[in-house]
Amino acid sequence: MDLGLSGKKAIITGGKRGLGFATATLLAQEGCDVAVCARGDVSEAVAALGSHGTRAFGAGIDAADADAYKAWLKEAIEQLGGCDIFVHNVSAASGRGEQAWIDNLNLDVLGLVRAQSAIVPAMEAAGGGSIVCMSTIAAQEEFAGPGSFGPMKAAMTAYAANLSQALAPKGIRVNVVSPGPVFFEGGNWDTIKTHMESFYDATIAKMPIKRLGQPNEVANAIAFLASPAASLITGANLVIDGGYTKRIKF
Repeated sequence: MDLGLSGKKAIITGGKRGLGFATATLLAQEGCDVAVCARGDVSEAVAALGSHGTRAFGAGIDAADADAYKAWLKEAIEQLGGCDIFVHNVSAASGRGEQAWIDNLNLDVLGLVRAQSAIVPAMEAAGGGSIVCMSTIAAQEEFAGPGSFGPMKAAMTAYAANLSQALAPKGIRVNVVSPGPVFFEGGNWDTIKTHMESFYDATIAKMPIKRLGQPNEVANAIAFLASPAASLITGANLVIDGGYTKRIKF
C-alpha cells in the first residue's frame, strides 16, 4: 500500500531514540524529509536518517525552554521548506514529585500548545497537514500507580481532540496514538526488566500476546495516521497495546 508520503516534510520531536527515532526512520524510508530534536547530541540520529536518501535535519535542544523550542521549530520548517507532518513525541516521562507534574505539563501539554502555533501556519500554507500526538494507555486507565505521566497525557489528549475540531476546516488532521508497554534497548522497560524483574514479568503476564511492543509497531501506526491514506481520520485516539487494556473501545 502506497501511503503517499514521498516528498512530505516531517518534524518529529524527541526523535533521537526509541519511538521517536523509529517513527522518523520509517518516515524517511517512505520518502519524507525529516527534522528531529532531542536533548544532547543528535548527530548520529541525523546521519542515520539521512542515509535513507532524503533530507535530514536535527538539533540538540531542551524543549522545556519555550523560546528555544519555538525557535527550533521555525528553523526546522525553514530547513525542510515547510511542514506537512508533525509528531509530538517529546515528553518528561514518569514521575511522582511536584516537579514531575510541572515537567510533564511543560513538555507534554504546553509542548503541543507551543508547537501548534508554529506548525499550523506552515501546514495552512501547504494546503493542509497531519499532527500525531504520542499519548499512553496510562492516560486512560490505572497503570503503575499514581504519578504525573498519565494525567498530563490525558490533558494533552483532550487538547488534541479539541484541536482536531478547530483545525479540520483548514485541512489539518490531529490524531493521538496511545501505546502500551514498549521495549527498546536503553528505554524505560529495559530498565524495569533489569531492576524490577517481578513487575516486568507481571506486566508481560497481563499481555494477551505475552510480549511487550516494539518501536516499529507504534511507528507503523503513526506513519499511517500521518499519511494521506488516513485522510478521513481526525480526532482519533488509537490504542496500540497488544490487548493490554480491557475496556470496550466504542
